[in-house]
Amino acid sequence: MSRVSMPVEGLAAGFEPDAAWAAGPFAVIDFETTGLSSENDRVVEVGVACFRDGKLSALEDWVVNPGVPISDEARAVHNISDEEIEAALPFSAMVPKLASLLEGHIPVAYNASFDRGFLLAELARAGVAGRFSSVPAFNPKVVWIDPLVWSRELFRDEKSHRLGDVCARLGIANERAHRAASDSEASGHVLLAFAERMPPKYGDLVRLQEQSAARQDVDFSGRRR
Repeated sequence: MSRVSMPVEGLAAGFEPDAAWAAGPFAVIDFETTGLSSENDRVVEVGVACFRDGKLSALEDWVVNPGVPISDEARAVHNISDEEIEAALPFSAMVPKLASLLEGHIPVAYNASFDRGFLLAELARAGVAGRFSSVPAFNPKVVWIDPLVWSRELFRDEKSHRLGDVCARLGIANERAHRAASDSEASGHVLLAFAERMPPKYGDLVRLQEQSAARQDVDFSGRRR
């Protein structure tokens, strides 16, 4: 029995296990936030870069009024001020637009647990958790492709796997680093640069990524101890 014929949990609806994921369509999601906690902090900027057939097909970016102040630590990273987002709409008003953009796309994010956690938390706060169930990124059971996991897996000898450092090594431009649209587009190009060394079939990729991420978590916990 081939590996792809086995059940694979976490696949996006509409995509078969033996699909060639790199051809897409996939959507890279990036959030800038008021802080690091998805429970206590909020999204202030949304960036989505859509790819199809290995090329950028859409790039969207908009700021969000989080309803809470931006922490000094977060503002030092993304340089978004409270004044800049004062007139922006809340995240709840952005949900239909975001759902329409992400429909039919495999979700991707660099350090996916961060962005996935914020998205699910914002959907819950907006009272729409469970709605838009056909949108893969809105489904808490769907595994997001994470280029960070693959960077750590494929280039274990590298000291840094931060997006900026990976882009520099690969010669990928990220002119507005730490702004959502630029980071999402750069992350998509990083993922495609890794593609030749990753499993070509979607089901294999998800299965192996979950195994790699679990092992990396154990290794990281061991180093901390």
